[in-house]
Amino acid sequence: WKETTLAAMKELSKDPRILVDTLTDIYQLGSVNLNRYDVLYLNFNNWGKPDPDAKAESNLKQFVANGGGLVIVHFASGSFGSWPEYIKLAGRVWDRKNTHDPRGTFRVEIVDSLHPITKGLASYNTDDELYICLTGNEPVHLLARAKSVVTGAYHPMAFTLTYKKGRIFHTALGHDARAIHVPGTGELIRRGVAWAAGQNVAATRK
Repeated sequence: WKETTLAAMKELSKDPRILVDTLTDIYQLGSVNLNRYDVLYLNFNNWGKPDPDAKAESNLKQFVANGGGLVIVHFASGSFGSWPEYIKLAGRVWDRKNTHDPRGTFRVEIVDSLHPITKGLASYNTDDELYICLTGNEPVHLLARAKSVVTGAYHPMAFTLTYKKGRIFHTALGHDARAIHVPGTGELIRRGVAWAAGQNVAATRK
């Protein structure tokens, strides 16, 4: 997470409106004043470790419910397995059974070219992990997808949803720093953060 956090910060800095603080201990989530922020960017997975406590869950849930933005990237879909509300925040979560295609190149297909996050953004090739492991029935708005060589089916790569007053952007892309720095993925993440914050989405790449 340290390398991917630095990579994300570099990509986000291309939008000068975005200023980033980093919480290095997820178990402090319950005590952080999230109301200081517009967006919480989850770049963390506690697989094999206990979930943060109920206070942390409530702090995150109330932040989004009250209008805070939430961005969930890659393996953060597998976080907080014991939090019943997390699937409503994430839209889709790791099914705890499947994983991903072998790391390699694949095509990210933009399926909604009118949404502010993806408007003007062309489909592109990436080098990443193609997740085939997301499950859930929450209503989401699909922005991008990719076809798996393992399942032969399309899987969601980026989507949005809402939770009460909050906006959520979730992308399955971004396995490591190299994947985050793929121009299309960096742009998706940057735009997703701006959109989740309720700001105009300023394109930095066509």
